[in-house]
Amino acid sequence: MKISLLVVLVVALCTDFAFSLKCFTCKDATSNIQCFSMTTCADHEKFCLTSYSTTGYGKDLKHVINKKCSTYCPEVNLNIGIASIATSCCDSHLCNISGASSVKTSYTMIALAVLASLTCIFRMGF
Repeated sequence: MKISLLVVLVVALCTDFAFSLKCFTCKDATSNIQCFSMTTCADHEKFCLTSYSTTGYGKDLKHVINKKCSTYCPEVNLNIGIASIATSCCDSHLCNISGASSVKTSYTMIALAVLASLTCIFRMGF
């Protein structure tokens, strides 16, 4: 009886550690290939979070990927032409293997921003 109780206690204590979420992590990576480090999340971190951002345009376009464990799942998807950010999250082991590459810089938005800037400049008489 005591042995079976001890086995149940050991299994119950080890179960929490065995099921801790594992996520891929990286900070300010320029390519998803740089994001294959794995980490075991803390007990309160229930999501694997990936954020993908772009800034600039043309030759100056920069991509940055960040992956980490997270306590919550923010839904941020913003595109203002020359800068954009998208987040995605999931809740199973190593589920954030791919980058959130769905955000692309909108060349239409860039063109509209340039036109608006030129219009303002010409109205001011420069």
